[in-house]
Amino acid sequence: MWGFVRWPVFLSMTLPTLLRGQRSASESLFGKELHRHGAVLVRDSGITSDSEFETWLAAGAIQLLEYDYGSTPRSRVTRRVYTSTEYPAHQSIPQHNEMAYTDRWPGRLWFFCAQAADRGGATPLCDARDVLRRIDPGIRKRFEERGVLYVRNYNLGVDLTWQQAFATESRDVVESRARKLGISLEWSDGDVLTTRQVAQATTSHPITGEDVWFNQAHLFHVSAHPPAIREALEGAFGVDQLPRNAYYGDGRTIEDSVLDEIRGIYKDLSTRFDWCAGDVVVIDNVLITHGRDPFEGERRVLVAMSDLQTRRSSAA
Repeated sequence: MWGFVRWPVFLSMTLPTLLRGQRSASESLFGKELHRHGAVLVRDSGITSDSEFETWLAAGAIQLLEYDYGSTPRSRVTRRVYTSTEYPAHQSIPQHNEMAYTDRWPGRLWFFCAQAADRGGATPLCDARDVLRRIDPGIRKRFEERGVLYVRNYNLGVDLTWQQAFATESRDVVESRARKLGISLEWSDGDVLTTRQVAQATTSHPITGEDVWFNQAHLFHVSAHPPAIREALEGAFGVDQLPRNAYYGDGRTIEDSVLDEIRGIYKDLSTRFDWCAGDVVVIDNVLITHGRDPFEGERRVLVAMSDLQTRRSSAA
């Protein structure tokens, strides 16, 4: 069965039919409904293993993407299937569009629940169209005019290393990828790498044309940390050398109050569903944000990414 995450509607459609239809996204029933609702839940998929999940995707001729220039720890499970973010079970992961901190991102995310947690562990979803409508027009204008500057300092002993983020041990490869992504970088003593990139604050869906809030300023900004952790990080590294931070695109400081307001909007608009083993959830990564609730027990949710989009292919 398959249905829409925000409404308990299930339609009679076999998985092979769904997968055959999804490639002509603008014309097929699947694509139209995905663009309308932003996410589709496939329950009782029949998938029981990691390899079956990748085979299921391959059956639909879905071209999967590498997780390159990542911002969170993941493990590769099969060739292009990864674990979901490997943060400790007691931590929440805030709402976000995958890779909205750069100028290219996956258009679709494919989640597979191999094992549901004993308690908690939902993947809350939020409609980025609604988020944009709720944001104060003055704040929206400020972000749209300036964009968001993301600054990351690697190999400080916390957060990802540059080797993990770029999936390589080679500085030459890092520099080549950075050029392609429009990232400026600087090497410092102790194998420390600093990257800077200005990316979009909003974008438009390449098919529906709808405008959405599309950035990760509220995740990268130091105010995302609890006060005690923020104080410790600023004390250890200084405000200018934090492992990660976000600014307006012109380098000016983003006010804590602005990001607190945005976090509140995400919280108000988020919706949840309970994972069951075998579930597959397809998310339009432009229209819908996702996160993770804390959990107890073992939880295993895998993710694959497809349909590369770039800032140039969407009106930003």
